[in-house]
Amino acid sequence: MTTQAPQVAHTAQSVTLPTSLDEAVAALSAMPAAVPVAGGTDLMAAVNKGQLRPAGLVGLGKIAEIRGWQYQDGHALLGAGLTHARMGRPDFAALIPALAAAARAAGPPTIRNAGTLGGNIATAAPTGDSLPVLAALEATLVVAGREGARREVPVSHLLAGMERLRGGELIGFVRVPLLHAPQVFLKATGRTGPGRALASVALVLDPAHRGVRCAVGAVAPMPLRPLEAERWIAAHIDWDAGRVLAPEALHAFGDYVAAACIPDQDPDGTPQELPPAVQQLRRTVAVLARRALGRALA
Repeated sequence: MTTQAPQVAHTAQSVTLPTSLDEAVAALSAMPAAVPVAGGTDLMAAVNKGQLRPAGLVGLGKIAEIRGWQYQDGHALLGAGLTHARMGRPDFAALIPALAAAARAAGPPTIRNAGTLGGNIATAAPTGDSLPVLAALEATLVVAGREGARREVPVSHLLAGMERLRGGELIGFVRVPLLHAPQVFLKATGRTGPGRALASVALVLDPAHRGVRCAVGAVAPMPLRPLEAERWIAAHIDWDAGRVLAPEALHAFGDYVAAACIPDQDPDGTPQELPPAVQQLRRTVAVLARRALGRALA
């Protein structure tokens, strides 16, 4: 994880390698202009493009406490230092299948081996594969602050700009509810194999509440939750008869999700003509949503 630091050291005044989360917070508090770095995949891209010249680096790769996960009150507490490669393994996939699928789709092995869950969230790139999954799961961040302080922030609030990390704070863990139910992540790319998403859909079933949660990624600056479509489709599933759903309802769900995320009318209800590329993207979202729900119900 910290193997990236020497490559950017020539742009920084100092490199600090703390061994605990609290030490990392203290280092960032003492040097506000420093940048935390784990896998360095996004940081290196920004440095190479001349977009970032960090005054200092705080490497997170030696912090063992954030590189694993544990069970906690019906949740999985995931360390922010978990790599995509680690999350893609079968034991993790048995825990949170959609997040494992997103991790396996995150890119080539070099990216998956270096990139981390916390880095994906902090960078908040619209095409981040883990983000729609975390939104659909309604995950919560455990943020580490000064003097051992901890506070919880919904992932969706951070991505929407409703909450921000304060000076010296770091994402320490991600708390994910364990639903013990089907969940699916699908994405469409512009080429064969792992690549940057044109659109992605995460869908999870919540049988305990007879609910469906869906989040669409890559089509907006943050993952979008089509809440009305979720409620509509949940009401059409026969939860008592093996989660049966009529084919026409499945088809309509895809259109409902696509219309919610890529509307073809102005806020006042006036229809608008979408460019061909946007129309194609809308169709792609509809197909992904249908396939995701179909697989979850199968």
